[in-house]
Parts: sequence; C-alpha cells; structure tokens
Amino acid sequence: MSTITVSEQRCPGCGDDKFAEIANVMDLYRGKEGSLIQVLHRAQEIYGCLPLELQTYIASRMDLPVSEVSGVVTFYSFFSTKPRGKHTIRVCLGTACYVRGGKKIVESLKEKLGVDIGGTTEDGLFTFEVARCIGACGLAPAMMIDGTVYKQVNVNRLDSILAKYRNE
Repeated sequence: MSTITVSEQRCPGCGDDKFAEIANVMDLYRGKEGSLIQVLHRAQEIYGCLPLELQTYIASRMDLPVSEVSGVVTFYSFFSTKPRGKHTIRVCLGTACYVRGGKKIVESLKEKLGVDIGGTTEDGLFTFEVARCIGACGLAPAMMIDGTVYKQVNVNRLDSILAKYRNE
C-alpha cells in the first residue's frame, strides 16, 4: 500500500496542522487492534467531519483499506462526511415522542432552520437530525441540542430554545 504524505493528500480547509494532529493520534494507536473507531472519533473532533480525502489519509497511515475505513464511517451515525454545525439538534421520533407531536416539531424546525433532516444551516450554527429514541419517553416530545435534553417541547417553544444558542 502506498504511503500518502500530508503534502500529497489534503482535505479542503484542512491545514497541515490538523493533519499533523490527526497523525499524532494515529501514532498513539499504532499497532493496537480495534483502534480505528477511536482514531475516527478524534479525527472528527479535530477536523469537524470525515470527508473521503481524510478517510483515505487515515486508511493509508493505518495501513487499512479505504473500504474498511469508509464502511465504519458510513455505518455509525455519529460520524459525518460533511461539515456539521456548531450545535446539533436531534428531535426524538421514538413512539412516545412521535405520538405526542414529534413530527410537528420536525416540520417546524425544517421551516425555521431552512434545512432538511441531515442538513446544516447556511450560517453553520445548527445541524438538524432525528433520533429514533433518546431515552426520554416520559418527557415526550423531547429533543436534544448538543447534550441538553428539552422535555415536552412544542412548536411554540422552539424560537426561545433556539435563541439561547443563537445569542451565545
């Protein structure tokens, strides 16, 4: 397998310093069985997402097939191949939340944010996702922004909830 150097393989907007930091992470895990997921988590923290160019770089440095790295990235919903917003909004669509108005919250957020599910707002502030269950069934309908759970959400509360993150 050919080695790809930082200068040969570059992500858009991913400078040498980010590559060097990701390379250091891979060096820490070198030779440790099953370390790919940890490396990918850390690489996403550093770069913000895992585009194919970065996956190729990681595969080369870890002496893995690109298909294996890409398979892990696409299998786990935590990983993203596109830039994500500063904040991640997840609306629960588990049974309790769906029945109690989760779908209305999704439709309202799509309109307020101007993005579809899986999209990131133009200003880069929010990435909008749905979750099958966030474990807050007794608080339905629920949504999370980053690690904060909002309970018994309704469309009338959305503007005030979003304002907290827009005004920080």
